[in-house]
Amino acid sequence: MNIHKNARLTPHGRALLVNRMLNGGLRPEEAAQACGVSVRTAYKWLRRFRDEGASGLNDRSSRPRTCPHALSDDVRQKAFAQRRSRRTYRQISEECGVAPSTLGRWLAREGLNRLAALEPAPPIVRYEHPNPGDMLHLDIKKLGRFHQPGHRVTHNRKQNSRHAGWEYVHVAQDDHSRVSFACIQPDESRWSACRALVAALRFYRTLGVTFKRVLTDNGACYRSRRFARLCRRLGLRHMRTKPYTPRTNGKAERFIQTALREWAYAHSYESSDHRAQHLPLWLAEYNHRRPHASLGYKPPMSRIPALNNV
Repeated sequence: MNIHKNARLTPHGRALLVNRMLNGGLRPEEAAQACGVSVRTAYKWLRRFRDEGASGLNDRSSRPRTCPHALSDDVRQKAFAQRRSRRTYRQISEECGVAPSTLGRWLAREGLNRLAALEPAPPIVRYEHPNPGDMLHLDIKKLGRFHQPGHRVTHNRKQNSRHAGWEYVHVAQDDHSRVSFACIQPDESRWSACRALVAALRFYRTLGVTFKRVLTDNGACYRSRRFARLCRRLGLRHMRTKPYTPRTNGKAERFIQTALREWAYAHSYESSDHRAQHLPLWLAEYNHRRPHASLGYKPPMSRIPALNNV
C-alpha cells in the first residue's frame, strides 16, 4: 500500500479512531481532535465502518466509476484486430475514429505497440552433439588494452590509457563437453583466426579430442579463403551461423559473457598484460573445477572420456 507522505490516517489509525468513538466513550469531536483530523473525517470513517465493517477502513481507488470518453470494448477489439493485421497507427486511427495518441496508449497496454510483438517468438531450439569433438564453436571478443587501471577502479577520469589500442580474445568451446580454450591475438584478421584455430586444436588434442566440424559467425576473418583452406587441410567441415542470429552460436556467446564477468572485469589489473597472464589460470578453473549448470553442475572436464577412464 502506497501511503501519501502527508496522510494523517492509515487503516490502523482509522480503526483506532473508530474504536475510540465506539468503545472508548469519546465523542466524534474529541476523537477527531485526538487524531488530528476534522470532525467530518471522523464521521466519514465511522459511517463506513458501520456500513462495511473493517474492510471499509481500507483505501479506495480514485478511478471514476464512469468515463464518457473511454473507448468501448468493441472499438478496442477492432483496433487490436487491425493491429494484428499489421496496420499502422494512422490507418487504424482513421478506421476507428480514435486519436493516434489514445490508440498508442491502448496498444502499449495490450503489448501490440511494436511490430515484433505481432509475431510469435521463434521456439528455442537447444541442441547438443553426442560426443566430444563433434562440433567446435569459435568466436572473437574485442577488449581494450590499458597501461594502468582506469577510472572504474581509480575514480579518476584523467587517468586513462589513451591510444593503447585493442586486443582480441579468440575463444573456442567444445559443443558436448563445454571444455573451452581462449588465446589473445593482436587483431581479428584471417591470420589471427587461423593461428587461434590451430592453437585450439592442439589444446584439445592433448585431451584426446579431435574435431569434425567448426561453427563460426559471418565475420570477415572466418569468410576468408585462407581460413577455408585451413579447414579443408585439417579435415574440418566449416559451418556458419545464420546472419544476425547470435543464438545459433549461443554456447560461445555465453562463454564470452562468463569470461568477461569472471575474468576480464572480475579484478583490478595493473595492465592488459597482467590481465592476459590470468587468462590461463581462469581457463583451468573453468574447465576443471567450476560447476556448469547445463552439465548438472559438474565441471566440463567431467565429460572428457579420456580423462575420466584413467
